Amino acid sequence: MFTNILWATDGSAQADEALPYALQFVEHDHAQLHVVHVVEKLVGGRSTGLDAHLDDHDVVAKVQAQTARIPSEHGITPMVHVVAEAPGHVAGRIAGIAEEAGVDLIVVGTRGRSALSGLVLGSVTQRLLHVAGCPVLAIPPTTVGALGEPRPDALPSAG
Repeated sequence: MFTNILWATDGSAQADEALPYALQFVEHDHAQLHVVHVVEKLVGGRSTGLDAHLDDHDVVAKVQAQTARIPSEHGITPMVHVVAEAPGHVAGRIAGIAEEAGVDLIVVGTRGRSALSGLVLGSVTQRLLHVAGCPVLAIPPTTVGALGEPRPDALPSAG
């Protein structure tokens, strides 16, 4: 059903919860996995080009370590995209990479924020639902069990 699947990650626990779902689709459909992390860069003034988040170097290292384990654990060689973008444009950048790569499904975690807090604080997932040219599977934070594996009752049926 899917030939190219994109897992978008910001290095958060919620993004980590979405990875098993992306891998399940990749394995079931023998699809290519694209891993995308967008480093937010400040623009304007003396801060131009600096990371918007002080820990982004650590996040990039975490994402690279996660994707390095995938081939040995799942027999899949993911394509990793670590790109820079201005804050507020992350969803558009992810959607652009998805379009360039011919992605059929984007898998992303959510923080479970209300619509109001998403409006005030911003929500990449919420914006991605509007700008992506393919389906977006948004995984809420409560779907993963204590061991990090998807709960069987929360998995999509493989049919």
